[in-house]
Amino acid sequence: MDCGRVASYRYGERAKSVGGERPLPNVAFPLCLQRRSRWAATCGITRALVETSAAPSHHFSPSAAAAARAPLPLRDGVSPSCVVLPAGPWATVADFLVVRFPGVAPAIWAERMAAGDVVDDLGAAVDASRPYRPGTRIYYYRALAVEPRIPFDEVVLFQNEFLVVADKPHFLPVIPSGRYLQETLLVRLKRKLGLAALSPIHRIDRETAGLVVFTVQAATRGLYQNLFLDHAMEKYYEAIAPARPELTWPLVYRSRLEENPERFMQVREVAGPPNAETRLALLETRGAWARYGLTPITGRKHQLRAHCAALGMPICHDQIYPVHQPENSDDYRRPLQLLAKSLAFTDPISGEALRFTSERTLAWPEASA
Repeated sequence: MDCGRVASYRYGERAKSVGGERPLPNVAFPLCLQRRSRWAATCGITRALVETSAAPSHHFSPSAAAAARAPLPLRDGVSPSCVVLPAGPWATVADFLVVRFPGVAPAIWAERMAAGDVVDDLGAAVDASRPYRPGTRIYYYRALAVEPRIPFDEVVLFQNEFLVVADKPHFLPVIPSGRYLQETLLVRLKRKLGLAALSPIHRIDRETAGLVVFTVQAATRGLYQNLFLDHAMEKYYEAIAPARPELTWPLVYRSRLEENPERFMQVREVAGPPNAETRLALLETRGAWARYGLTPITGRKHQLRAHCAALGMPICHDQIYPVHQPENSDDYRRPLQLLAKSLAFTDPISGEALRFTSERTLAWPEASA
């Protein structure tokens, strides 16, 4: 792709061709990492996911640094979760847990406590009668009663003392969330490799296949996260979507993306200064479909999917754009045709130039074969 001269498009209008465009600053993703890093450095923990409850909480999963200090060990690939007790009227810790996590039955908490799987930050077991003390950290293992197996396997492409690079299949989440715990890339790799402090430095959508980079050591994690902050990580994707021969290729598309208040999972384009930029190249065409190379300059949520849909070429088998399909409507025969194909960067520790390429390929719709 010749980045020296590309067609440029903005939300709601078509712009003239330009040469030598400078990428827009990557604002949202780095700031998110900065906020998370500052907070983690302050309290030694990172935000995690609430038990199967939508209620707000003070529920955390220990960061890699805190994981080594956690009073419960890694269990079957799952690090202990942590909840910090806020000020409140509860008489016992058990009373608080039942109210804070209504998706977990009181009997489940009783079982966990009886098994010694709920402890404080000193490692002392917390039983059902433990008095409530605000500020106390309570550790326990998150568990799901039923979790179907995702019938696709990840591949570890690279591993050293600092990094793990995995090639993720479609449908597998990167981190635990909602109805996914064991069937996540992070937990599978912790279980497979025995690395309790393993942590991703970026994420891709559950529906997207391809490369994900993890750090092994908490002490060096910031060095690798800074690759995103400093725009030093070269990310390249491929997608299959409807052919658009009337557009001038290659092109740059910019728009402002914000959360869609009417659709929980979606982002939408709105008027205002662009905060998302994608470079797109046409690689090949087969009938009504085409294969595209996508380079995200910024890292907004669902950026590639939203931008392709905005250009009139929603990615093949996308269940969110342009129309959000019902939850749990996965069809393993129809994976989203979006692949995180390659990553390239200079290792901040060794100085070595590294490039990783996914071994996976996209599947053309049958009608185009």
